[in-house]
Formats: sequence, structure tokens, C-alpha cells
Amino acid sequence: MTTEHRSLRSELETLTTEAFRPELAEIDTLPTLDIARLMNGEDAGVAAAVALRLPQISAAIDGIAARMAQGGRLVYAGAGTAGRLGILDASECPPTFNTRPGQVVGVIAGGPAAMVASVEGAEDSAELARTDLDALGIGPADSVVGVSASGRTPYAVGAVEHARALGALTVGLSCNAGSALAAAAEHGIEVVVGPELLTGSTRLKAGTAQKLVLNMLSTITMIRLGKTYGNLMVDVRASNEKLRARSRRIVALATGAPDAEIEAALTATDGEVKPAVLVILAGVDGPTAARLLEESGGHLRAALTATGG
Repeated sequence: MTTEHRSLRSELETLTTEAFRPELAEIDTLPTLDIARLMNGEDAGVAAAVALRLPQISAAIDGIAARMAQGGRLVYAGAGTAGRLGILDASECPPTFNTRPGQVVGVIAGGPAAMVASVEGAEDSAELARTDLDALGIGPADSVVGVSASGRTPYAVGAVEHARALGALTVGLSCNAGSALAAAAEHGIEVVVGPELLTGSTRLKAGTAQKLVLNMLSTITMIRLGKTYGNLMVDVRASNEKLRARSRRIVALATGAPDAEIEAALTATDGEVKPAVLVILAGVDGPTAARLLEESGGHLRAALTATGG
């Protein structure tokens, strides 16, 4: 074993996410239902671990929202499961919140091929992270979230260090206390979920914790940016029949209007939910609704207030 390998092994042995649990050493001999109960019990504590970091999560969201309101982007950077979760969250923002192409982005060590297969060695390269961020032209308006269960992955740490040097807002999301990733970022978020059911399998509790936090970062940021009206997705992009039906339902819930009025409003706004709601509640036409929303920065509630609605 090389000195480098011994050093990495020693480092991993100090991480909570890599800890061995001797009480589970014979888990493979248990009935399936007992293993399922154990796993479910493990998962039950993840939300509580996230709850302990809500102040840090909220501070990061306020910082991200402030920059995105000025035209900045939200970029997730990670390797393996962490990278895939970032890309998943980013890919769901356009249909849910009608974000612009490239407004929320996920980059993964090894590129698109790493979404479905391991790209050996990619996670160990901080230089690769710098190259990926430079390809996006990261600058002071942007926010970069490094994601790594261990908190030591060179790709994630390198992404945050490089983004911070470029003036971007940085967030480091880890599942170990005292992580290099959190230390490198302006906003460190360390959700300590404890050792995994399978030693070192951080796609389990750590992956669940990361998804919960990423859901918060994107969703609450979009709420702050006026992408919702109450708890309604008024910026949903109706790209298929299911979403068109959801659009009609959202307009109905927001306005209480009859079906015919809803259809007329959606026709007048090219199927866009937010201006359709404004057409009905403020009694304006489609172009006026679009102008009022532009003047209010896309905030439906503010546009309604401006019309006395």
C-alpha cells in the first residue's frame, strides 16, 4: 500500500459517514422485513439532522436569492451521487418554475457520462472542477453549491474554492462535521446523519439528506423570487397534457373562476399561468398582465397589489 493510499484510508476512518457499525455486522443474516425496519428507522432521523442546520440553510437561500434576483445563476457541483442529485434538482427547475435555460445548473465530475456510470478518478480532480466552472463563465452574480457527503471530495472542494476566488457566493453541503468543504465556502452546511447502514454507502442517509437540502435551496429560492403564489406553482411550464391540466387547476385554485373564464384567460396569455391569474383577479387583458408582472419583477402578489387587487 502506498503512502498516499494509507493517508486516504486513515482520513476516511475519521469520517462519521464512513464509520463501521459492529452491531450490524450480521445484517445479511436477518429476515428481509427486519432489514427493511432497520433501514426505515435509519432514514427516520435524517429530517431531524437537517432541522439542526435550518439557520445555515436559510442564510444560504437568502444569499442565493439575492444574487439570482440580479440575474445570477445557481450552480451545483459534485461527484458521484452528490453530483447526480445536483443535476436532478437543477433539471426539475425549468418545468416546475419556468426558469431560463442555464439559470439552475448541475455539473458532475466526469461530465454527462458520470450520470449513469462511474468515471474513475474524476472526483479526485480539483482542476477538473475549475475547468467545468470556467466553461460556465462563473462570476460574482452566481452562486455555487459544492455537494459532498464526506466533505473532502477534491472536485467539490475545488469548485467552491475556485468559485469563491471568482467572487461567486459559495455554499458547501457536507454530511461530516469540520469538513474542508464547509470551511472553504461562505455558507457551510453540515448535516451529520451518522454512519450508514452499509459502511460508507453515502447514497443512503447522506444522499437523502443532500436531496432534502437541495430541495430547500431551489424551492425556497424560487418562492423568494416570486415563482409561486402562496403554495401554487404559478410559473409551471405546461409542456405536456398533464401539466396543461395542472395549469388549469392552479388558475382555478388561485382565482375560483369558472372553467370558461379560466380557458379564456389562459388563451389570452398563451397558456402562462401567472398572467392568467392576474387577468382574472385584476380584470386586465393579457398584454397588461404581462407588463404589470414585468414591472413587479415577476411577483404576482406585488402586481396584484399594484392594481388594487
